[in-house]
Amino acid sequence: MSNTVHVLNGPNLNLLGTREPGIYGAATLADVEALCRAEAERHGFDILFRQTNSEGTLVDLIQAARGVRGIVLNAAAYTHTSVALRDAVAAVGVPMIEVHLSNVFAREDFRHHSYLSPVARGVICGFGPQSYVLAIAALATMPASP
Repeated sequence: MSNTVHVLNGPNLNLLGTREPGIYGAATLADVEALCRAEAERHGFDILFRQTNSEGTLVDLIQAARGVRGIVLNAAAYTHTSVALRDAVAAVGVPMIEVHLSNVFAREDFRHHSYLSPVARGVICGFGPQSYVLAIAALATMPASP
């Protein structure tokens, strides 16, 4: 078992800081990564931080997380559409925390459904970049998988 946490980000998150700041805030993805690295270090975790706009690449990144301490996953729009991501998370058997910057339940109806929530250990949404920090802290409280 690796003591690494994979923080995986889906489509359009590379545009943070300029994309709809009224919803997503002014923090960039680099700012989010810095917060994640600091929180991971606080818990003695190594971190792999990645972003992709491609669903298939995100599936590959999830599959590559087999044997790590946990996954923090912001699948963005794929949360609401991708059975493939759901199946990848279920297949790797690694604790996954689903995160969202915005409160998806205060937004459009289509964002209220997640294909990932049923295979997640927990869901954290609406706290901006702190959603990621809370997810890493939550992984630290969970027993490591065998």
